[in-house]
Order: sequence, then C-alpha cells, then structure tokens
Amino acid sequence: MSVAENISEAPTTEPAATNAPVKMETRDVNVFYGEKQALFDVSLDIRKNQVTSLIGPSGCGKSTYLRCLNRMNDVIDIARITGSIKLDEDNIYDPNVDVVEIRARIGMVFQKPNPFPKSIYDNISYGPRIHGIAATKNEMDEIVEVSLRRAGLWEEVKDRLAEPGTGLSGGQQQRLCIARAIAVSPEVILMDEPCSALDPIATARIEELIDELKDNYTIAIVTHSMQQAARVSQRTAFFHLGILVEEGDTEQIFTNPRDERTQDYITGRFG
Repeated sequence: MSVAENISEAPTTEPAATNAPVKMETRDVNVFYGEKQALFDVSLDIRKNQVTSLIGPSGCGKSTYLRCLNRMNDVIDIARITGSIKLDEDNIYDPNVDVVEIRARIGMVFQKPNPFPKSIYDNISYGPRIHGIAATKNEMDEIVEVSLRRAGLWEEVKDRLAEPGTGLSGGQQQRLCIARAIAVSPEVILMDEPCSALDPIATARIEELIDELKDNYTIAIVTHSMQQAARVSQRTAFFHLGILVEEGDTEQIFTNPRDERTQDYITGRFG
C-alpha cells in the first residue's frame, strides 16, 4: 500500500492551518561547502506550534537546511550561507547575534541519541546551569522533573536520577536528549531523523511525544520515512537535489502533490 493510500489510516493530527503564525522564515537560502552548492534559493516558513517534516532522498539537502536553522553549519569551516533566516523578527545570522542564545531558543535532537557521559540529572541540568536559568537547587530540581515529564520519561527514571544517562535504552536515551533540549525552554525544536536508530516500539513512543510537544513548541523534523511524516506532521516540505520542490499541508502533499517530482518520490519511482 502506498503512503498516499495509507495516509487516511494513519493517526494524523488535526489538519494544518495554513494561516498559522510563522515562527521561522527562510528566504532565498543558499548553502555552499567550498565550491559545492548544497542548497539553492530555499524559501520556507516553519509555522508556530506545528510539526513540519522535511522529506526527500538521501543527499537532497534536508539535513543541511535543518542545520541552517540554528547555525550548526557554523562549525564547518568551508560552509557559507546566503539568504535570510529569521526567528520571529530576529535575523539569526546578524553579526551581533549571540549564537549560544540562538541555540538555546532553537534546540536540536540528533539522529543518534547522544546523552552526555553524566548522570540523568546532570544531563538535564547542564543547559540551565550554563545559561543561569535556575537560581537555587529547588528550581533546578523542578526544571529537571518538568523536562523529564514533558519527554515522557519521569516515571521511568525518577528513582535513577544519579545513574548514567548512557545506561538507558536507545529509546529512553533519545527521550533524555529531548528532555535536555526542553530544559532551556526553547521556542523551536529541530529533530534530524530522531527515530532512525530506534526499534518500532521506541519510534511509536517518540512519535506520540512529538505530537504532544507541538502544543508548546514549534518542531521541524527531517525524516527518511514518509509514513512517519504522514503520522506526525501538519506540513511537509519535499527537497530534491538541493531544491525545495514544494511544500504544503501534509495531506495535500501526499494525496495531491502539485509537482510531478513529488508524485514520483512518494509513489516510489525514485529515491
């Protein structure tokens, strides 16, 4: 059964409102790694309190685009970015912008769970501590508990907070990483294939969590699974060869795409 045929059976959330406020606005974004151009004139809105999925074949530019949104490409010496990327009205590439602050406002969860080699408690408290968010031990305790509750992990680890985060299962580690991102009260959470290293049960739990988190956060997720995009997102953007081919409400993209390349991808003709 194709994704388009299956989408009506997937536990999708309510239809996306195209007129939802724009949280992040990107215009004419180009990315170069040395002489190689990886993205071409990408203009895309990430809408507030919605999940936007970025789909496309491997090497199409979706992860490169995601890393632009919190300046992760800055750590690559040969990377060069042109165009405009705004968080609300703030140009995140303004020379006067504090990159540390931007990355606190725009958190990121990576493909492979990467807890720090510290206790579960210290994994969560690390960000609030370096940002000076908690003034007292009681405040920090509350941040740790609230973050773990929002990540659906509190009941599983509340009696193990002093144990290493690396001792958790893969799915628990990924939820710990999500809790760590939440702990500094971000406005946007970026997820780069957060379920690709997880089994189906852990993947289902992360997908449920994403659906819950969108009430408080704006989420952009790169996924190689079109079924996952259909299940978790309200909007979907299809990338191919560094070009944003089209974007729109998820149901429209999967059932009535405007571009033949999108149709060919979602029906398995290439990718």
